[in-house]
Amino acid sequence: MNPRKRSPLDIVKTALIFPGTAWLFTFVAAPLLGVLALSVMQRGNYGEIIPALTLENYTRLIGFGSFGFDPIYLRILFQTLTLSISSTLLCVVMGLPLTFWIASLKQPLRTIMLVVVIIPFWTNLLVRTYAWQIILGPTSPVSSLGQFLGVLAPETGFYPGSVAMLMGLLCDYLPYFVLPVFTSVERIDWRIWEAACDLGAGSASAFRHAVLPQITPGILAGVTLVFIPSLGQFVVPDLLGGARTMLIGNSIAQQFGAARDWPFGAAIASAQIVFALLVMTWLKRKQAMEGL
Repeated sequence: MNPRKRSPLDIVKTALIFPGTAWLFTFVAAPLLGVLALSVMQRGNYGEIIPALTLENYTRLIGFGSFGFDPIYLRILFQTLTLSISSTLLCVVMGLPLTFWIASLKQPLRTIMLVVVIIPFWTNLLVRTYAWQIILGPTSPVSSLGQFLGVLAPETGFYPGSVAMLMGLLCDYLPYFVLPVFTSVERIDWRIWEAACDLGAGSASAFRHAVLPQITPGILAGVTLVFIPSLGQFVVPDLLGGARTMLIGNSIAQQFGAARDWPFGAAIASAQIVFALLVMTWLKRKQAMEGL
């Protein structure tokens, strides 16, 4: 059979797709391939890159170094996952009630509250982070209240520490969770809720079986938008966590900065990218299995 002749419309489609495809390859795919290639190279004695293939960077990452087994980077990975999961759960707990409350408002108050949610985007990330240092510092009213209640030791504050990091991540990523969930909440068919209640279901059961399945796509999208970026976050942990806090993002910055070990930094970044892709694939399959 003769191949189908390309119509002028096909040529136009190809011409329109090519610039975007070229952009993605040049600025997304090519740099990622460069990082993967760099991760299997060696570092010279003076920080130079030696183009000799090796898996030493990955074995070092899982703990097998020149001086024996040391799971320091496995602990850093565990700390990163703990912080990312905690910040994601905090966004879910805080974001779901907030989203339903905003959706219950009438116009124009609903629009005003959505603007309030995205107001943090109007200021720079560094400015917001430094603001949390002041809000949660040892002499702040919040820390003074914690000292009065016995939660904090005298003359100490929530900053630096895990509480400050969680507050910083919540401020940065809560809008990323609220906005996709809000689009799902707006489309809820409340007749299903009423039918479940008429059939004898309680409020919790009706929400679980009639409302939650309708907003699950928005929740999964929001969780993805919060969890994946928080894996590589290094500004907030660096400025709010103190000198003793080391996460994956900080490790990558350190290797490409002061340590001048670019191949090992590329190996850490590659492992993080692979892990993020696995999480996104699992979420996508979960959506497909549930028919979302």
